[in-house]
Amino acid sequence: MIDVGDGQRLRWAVAGNPEGRPALVVHGGPGSGSNTGALRRFDPRRYRVVLLDQRGCGLSTPHASDPTTDLRHNTTEHLIADMEVVRRHLGIERWLLYGGSWGSTLLLAYAQRFPSRVTAIVVHSVTTTRRSEIDWLYRGLGRFLPEQWERFAAASGAGPADDGITEVLRAYAALTSDPDQAVRDRATDAWCAWEDAVLALDAPGSPPAAHYAGRPDAARSATVRICAHYFAHGAWLEEGALLRDAPLLAGIPGVLVHGRHDVGGPPHTAWELSRRWSDARLTIVEDAGHLGNARSGGLVTAALDRFAGTPER
Repeated sequence: MIDVGDGQRLRWAVAGNPEGRPALVVHGGPGSGSNTGALRRFDPRRYRVVLLDQRGCGLSTPHASDPTTDLRHNTTEHLIADMEVVRRHLGIERWLLYGGSWGSTLLLAYAQRFPSRVTAIVVHSVTTTRRSEIDWLYRGLGRFLPEQWERFAAASGAGPADDGITEVLRAYAALTSDPDQAVRDRATDAWCAWEDAVLALDAPGSPPAAHYAGRPDAARSATVRICAHYFAHGAWLEEGALLRDAPLLAGIPGVLVHGRHDVGGPPHTAWELSRRWSDARLTIVEDAGHLGNARSGGLVTAALDRFAGTPER
């Protein structure tokens, strides 16, 4: 555990070779917590891999599943600063960044702020958390899931969302912070049902088994509360800033892997990023969705293997 201020203690772990190439796994969500499964992508003989639970989730404290936990000090800027605290604490000069979904947003924001601290980037399921991307995920997909969308919007109590998703997300942020557990549970259940319905579109005929709803109660509550908090605020990022500032990544080699059938995060964001980041190489996997498949996982592993043997710039 490490104290990063604001009453926050973050859980971190290191695996692999203490003399290996430093790498940080930036987990998704926001609020999902780190997953040791990510370690399977790294050769433990050649990497020193850092796992970090972002504020309010995983084993970090205070935990966002507790409605009394104040989220005012849980923003993108705070998470970027936390990454720097951990880097300095571990005596790492520069590291490779790996992550996907929300993790890709956070690592891009960090790399654009501290490009001299980043040796390489590997991303799957690219997102930049633009408000337009959030609106698509929590409203636009209602065109494909009208029944589920109606239930999701109604459960927020915010009324019609014809002009945008912000009020619905703000309502969920309030509901998931309500002192009444029954209120929080209903909102969390409704949110998870929507997320799982979206993921089921990735692979028609074989929907994933309760990817969100099947999580332990505290983890589910924290994830939904933190997601609603971040997305209601557009992740505190200027719209399109991560794409606009992609040229700041020049000189940092990047590998982007994205599923053609990622309906929640369509490939156009990955494409736009690759067009603005001269050192990035994008592969779109034709039969993969947001969670990826064996081929997309293999591409990530192959990229990490290549970077393990590449001299740091």
